[in-house]
This record gives sequence, C-alpha cells and structure tokens, in this order.
Amino acid sequence: MYLRPVHTDLHFPTLYKFIRSNPLGIITTAIHSPNYHTIQSSHVPWVLDVEDEENATDEPRARLRGHLARANPQTKALIEAATKSSSNKLQDEIMILFNGPVHHYVTPKFYIETKPSTGKVVPTWDYSAVQVYGTATIFHDSSNPEHQEFLSKQINDLTKQSEEEVFGYTGKDGAQKAWNVGEAPESYVNLLKKAIIGIEIQVTGLAGKFKMSQELAGGDRRGVVEGFRKLGTGEGELVARTVEERGELKDRKKA
Repeated sequence: MYLRPVHTDLHFPTLYKFIRSNPLGIITTAIHSPNYHTIQSSHVPWVLDVEDEENATDEPRARLRGHLARANPQTKALIEAATKSSSNKLQDEIMILFNGPVHHYVTPKFYIETKPSTGKVVPTWDYSAVQVYGTATIFHDSSNPEHQEFLSKQINDLTKQSEEEVFGYTGKDGAQKAWNVGEAPESYVNLLKKAIIGIEIQVTGLAGKFKMSQELAGGDRRGVVEGFRKLGTGEGELVARTVEERGELKDRKKA
C-alpha cells in the first residue's frame, strides 16, 4: 500500500480501533505450491488481541485470530505449507487489509477554491484502510486438543464480538441479549468445527492510510465536505465527517 506521508497514520491505538470497527479483513498469502495459485486472498472476520493498548511508539504487540473454511483453496495451500515444514507455523509473512466503512469518488466540482482560479483539478477517490503484516500459525488438526481449543475460543470470541459490537446485543439498557454458540446443539457445532481451520497472526507491522482530502487547500476541503453533505445520504455524511476529522488532525499537527 502506497503510504504518502500526508495520508499515513502510524498511531497504533488508532489503528487498533479501526480494525475493531472494521473487522472483516482480506488475508493475502503468497505460498508456492504445485497444486494451488501462489497468491490467494480471502475475506475473514478477525478478533484482535492487544497486549498493550496504549503503546503508540514501540513495535506492535498484537495478534489477530480468525478461521477459514477447510474447503477454501487458500486453506489447502496453508495446510500444505504447514505440513511440509512439520510445523503449524508458516515461515513466509502474510498480509491482511482492513478497509474503512466508506469510500467515494470525489468530483473536481467540489474544489471551490482551486477550480475557479486555475482549473488545475482532477478527480480522485477517497478511502481509508489499515494494512497488517505478520506471521501465521495454523490450527488445522481436528485430532489435536490444542487446535480444537483454539477453534472453540475463536468462534466464541468472534460471536460475542459480532453480536455485541456490530448489533449492539449487550442485554443492557433495553438491548436484546446476544446469541451465543452454546445455544446451538453441541453435536452440530462440533460437526461444523471439522469444516474449518483456525489461524492466528502475530502482528509484525501495521500502518494506516486515510486518503480523505486532507492534503487540499482549506477552501477545497470545505467544498468537499459541503459537496458530500449535499448528497443527503448516510454514506455522504460519513465521508464528510471523516474529511473534517482528518483535516483537523492535519491542521493540529502543523500548528
């Protein structure tokens, strides 16, 4: 991911919050195999574990936990690589990309300062993303108690996270109570667990990119905010708010 300095955010707590708010990440692997494509990607919802939430300057101390369908060709390549190395740890790094909740085309019509004065404007696209690099441990042996324990914890934690954070089913202040894995028949859950593998990523690096018009002159940035607000959509309002937030952050750094 191209990280132009004006768009880059390396503040770990901010990036952790971004991942938790947008947990569906795209995992990409590059595993040489005679049977499967070298480069493969899959959408996976993740649970983020952080040892030091306030650490903003040191190396990241965090892990991502997820699971993939055993029938997925990417999973088969992962298992193949782990089996060849006689370990459930992969040597090659992997990458996970988390996209923000909204992205949008930006028309030059919004640049109310530069367009009338020089006409030197072109369209662009605003978006946000966090890119994570790390090393993977694969939990694929259905006869191994450690692997099964990892899977049980992962699906329980992911379900709790999704029910409470995504739907707000906390059981508090009038909210509905969250569904939990224990409500499904144990035999059914155990059957489905055989069809998935677990994966844990030890995070070795992460960086955020918030390309949200913050590099523009003040008048053009205001035009972008006003233009998206005039769309009258939830998506437009979210883009406008993010442009404002990132612009204010840039201005504070310059002050």
